Amino acid sequence: MATDKTQYVVALISEFASHFGLTTTEAVRYINRYGAFDLYDRQYDYLHTQSFESNIRDISAYCRRKGGTL
Repeated sequence: MATDKTQYVVALISEFASHFGLTTTEAVRYINRYGAFDLYDRQYDYLHTQSFESNIRDISAYCRRKGGTL
């Protein structure tokens, strides 16, 4: 990922962790386990224009479809 993507994803992970009461490490492991990092890498041009709230909903829905429980 390029630097701007990396900075955005770091901020998004922090928000995701806070939303679900996770540590940053737990959030990274969860998001990675269900492949959401790949989704964000592929769809970054659109997704970074959306709110963090919208992206958190999208991440959690995507992970649920892949077997996640958050």
